[in-house]
Amino acid sequence: MKKILIYFMSLIFILGCSARKEEIYKESFKKLYKETDAFVQSLDTTYESYGVFGGTAHSVAINEVTYTIKPIGRLINVKIQKVVSADEYEKLRADLEKHYENDVRVNEVYICKAGTVMIDCRN
Repeated sequence: MKKILIYFMSLIFILGCSARKEEIYKESFKKLYKETDAFVQSLDTTYESYGVFGGTAHSVAINEVTYTIKPIGRLINVKIQKVVSADEYEKLRADLEKHYENDVRVNEVYICKAGTVMIDCRN
């Protein structure tokens, strides 16, 4: 009987943690979209380009999942600040591509050779 109770409590604990992790992941994506949208908007209204090194002063970090967003010229670089598989970057690329699929200011969302996701806002 004790084994069943321990098993049941462990299962509830694991499922509870998974739900919280998924909630944190969704919240971080909302923040990620908000920040990348701000950069896309600023390239359309405020800045012609962030320049080659100008993005350093404008980079943003989102701590829950540890994303760093850094504009370079008319590209927006999104990097996951922990070691992850290529599948994680592919999922991030697909999510951002879906988010910007109807936005005429964004030409393409792709994984660059450095392994990060780029949002292409070039004219």
